[in-house]
Amino acid sequence: MKIPADNHQRPKRLFLLRRGPMENIAITLIGLGFLMLFQPFALILYTYSLVTLLAGTVMFIIVSKFPE
Repeated sequence: MKIPADNHQRPKRLFLLRRGPMENIAITLIGLGFLMLFQPFALILYTYSLVTLLAGTVMFIIVSKFPE
């Protein structure tokens, strides 16, 4: 007598709904904003550095609530 295999696999999540890759993107945004803040070359980069830092931070807070 054979026991039926349980083939209930969870469907793969879309790349943008996975926690790991999105956390990496958020951390990259935070690092980019930090570099933009402390570079002495272009005023336009300095101007948008705070916005980039805030976007990365908010993204990280939201994405950290995603399931694994």
